Amino acid sequence: MCDLSVIIVNYNVKEFLLNSLSSIYKALGKIDTEIIVVDNASEDGSMELVEEKYPSVIQIKNKKNVGFGTANNQALEIAKGKYILLLNPDTIVREDTFEKMLQFFKNNLEAGMAGCKVLNPDGSLQLACRRGFPGPWTSFTKVIGLSKLFPKSKLFAKYNLTYLNENKTYEVDAVSGAFMMLRKETYDKIGGFDPQFFMYGEDLDLCYRTQNAGFKVFYVHTTEIIHYKGESTKRSSIDETKIFYEAMHLFVKKHFSASIIVESILRLAIFIRTILAFINIYKLPIASAVIDFIFFSGAIYTAEKIHSAEKITWEGFPSFAVPYVYFLPSLFQLLISSLTNAYKKKSLSILRIILSLLYGLLLLSSLTFFFKQFAFSRAVILITYLIVLVAFPLWRILVMFFFKVGLVSDTKKRKTLLVGDENTLINLAGKLKKNVNALYEVVGFISKSRKDVGRKISSYEYLGTLENLKKIISEKKIELVIFSTKEISFTQMFSVVSECGGLKVEFLVSGSDLDYVVGKSAISMVDDIPLLKIEYNISSLFHVLSKRMFDVIIGLLVLLSIYPFIYLFSLFRKKKGKLYNFIIKVPLIVIGQYSFVGPFSNSYYDDLFVGKKGLTGFWFIENLDTNDQDELRKIDIYYAKNYNIWLDMEILGKTISKLFFRTEQ
Repeated sequence: MCDLSVIIVNYNVKEFLLNSLSSIYKALGKIDTEIIVVDNASEDGSMELVEEKYPSVIQIKNKKNVGFGTANNQALEIAKGKYILLLNPDTIVREDTFEKMLQFFKNNLEAGMAGCKVLNPDGSLQLACRRGFPGPWTSFTKVIGLSKLFPKSKLFAKYNLTYLNENKTYEVDAVSGAFMMLRKETYDKIGGFDPQFFMYGEDLDLCYRTQNAGFKVFYVHTTEIIHYKGESTKRSSIDETKIFYEAMHLFVKKHFSASIIVESILRLAIFIRTILAFINIYKLPIASAVIDFIFFSGAIYTAEKIHSAEKITWEGFPSFAVPYVYFLPSLFQLLISSLTNAYKKKSLSILRIILSLLYGLLLLSSLTFFFKQFAFSRAVILITYLIVLVAFPLWRILVMFFFKVGLVSDTKKRKTLLVGDENTLINLAGKLKKNVNALYEVVGFISKSRKDVGRKISSYEYLGTLENLKKIISEKKIELVIFSTKEISFTQMFSVVSECGGLKVEFLVSGSDLDYVVGKSAISMVDDIPLLKIEYNISSLFHVLSKRMFDVIIGLLVLLSIYPFIYLFSLFRKKKGKLYNFIIKVPLIVIGQYSFVGPFSNSYYDDLFVGKKGLTGFWFIENLDTNDQDELRKIDIYYAKNYNIWLDMEILGKTISKLFFRTEQ
């Protein structure tokens, strides 16, 4: 028997798992520990790497995804520790976490289970680390939002216990399954997770059974972990919202079925919560469909009035068809738009909505041949579609440009600080500079020693130390901080993350080999990518045609409007400005030699096409040194990979602003 068994269930989160194991081994100290990793049929090479880097880890490899609870039970059956820790793979523990938690259990003999403080990657408290059971009143206040409105009220905030001080230790109903430590005798008495719960809800159920068995559950504030929540579900095809609320239904049925009233109230609350969660996830497509429905119905009404005013013999739709004639065609068009994938979760598609309208016009016109009794006027159909062909794209354009909703592109490099020692940071900065997956602007380095402050290495400067990092983040408007775990202890990192909670900054951790960084959004690979094996957006037929259409249409508009004035004005001025140099090359765009937006000089890197040369591009709006070939290469490949017509429009808009207003970034 050993002191501690650490159990981790892994599913396709290789990089997170490796970082978690790195932090675990740093936290072990002299504690006699076994580590068991149960793999749920991952396809990312997780277990091969674990075997290579951490051969002492005990592995259980499942041939299919058996779920969180069942996988944990497999490890619980063979665990030999006096204490057992159930830990998520997307977590990082402090160096003192195991020591302090074991000491807590030794000092509190009534504790059968405990969880520590769990932080989000931005330093804020993850509310799920201390919870109340979802009883009728607790669920009601959670669902209707009273818990958010009155977070400090004991009456309304019982689910997430936000009225309690997060910096104190106390007994709670439940702790998070991300970090759940229990005594071996607790497990021997209550057993493992209920296999009915595939994922979610099993931690609540285990806590409930722990208390029913006479043990207490505690939240311990003296140590903490960081949890990159939900990474496994991002890599699966599982509908996590559906699974979560099915788990809540199961929990209610299992523990509150004795009272029909209680179960009914809880089921109603869970149903409402499910609907709200669905609306929150799909709010953009739902809102788009509602707006389109209103516009289409209004267009039919407007078309009817226009046609009846012009044609004396037609007085409008017959009374038996009103009001259905205004709404049914609208629903028909929404169905076609949905089938053509015009409604997306995170973006507003202009080209797809226009395409769906053309399909709708053809199909709706065709249907009138088969249903003569509803063939009131094909002229009304034509006028309706002429209206919506303008209205549908127009409202989307206005929303995107004025409210920045539905835009998925990013033309701004994120201001980044690197924390670590000289050799590691130079290596990491070089990889970030060449990285084509994301745009980083390395503002400077942060050292552990004050002696380094002000010292320059290559083109980078040590701006400060961990002690004044918060001040530097505020002054320099830093968006990302990347820690190198080789030199910075997890305890130091946790202190900084906790101190900076509330700032709009994301903290990332680099892998031990500096080939990836992990953060709350995703894993970013920072090693170079073999170019010959990749074809990016810029090369797809759809994007080639849309980009060419954009260049020709905008180019002709410029030639017919601005170009003659710029050309004539230049005849009377010897000094030619940036605006002249830009406009005078527009004819080259129309004939296909250039594009409005594209790379500075190279259209190809090896055999990878990154676009025609552009009059502008990231290189212009970001004021890049055009002699820096590494930076140009990175920015050109990033553009090619992420290209869409709206990215061109965004870059062109920023270019016009710089040309006309002469603003320097």
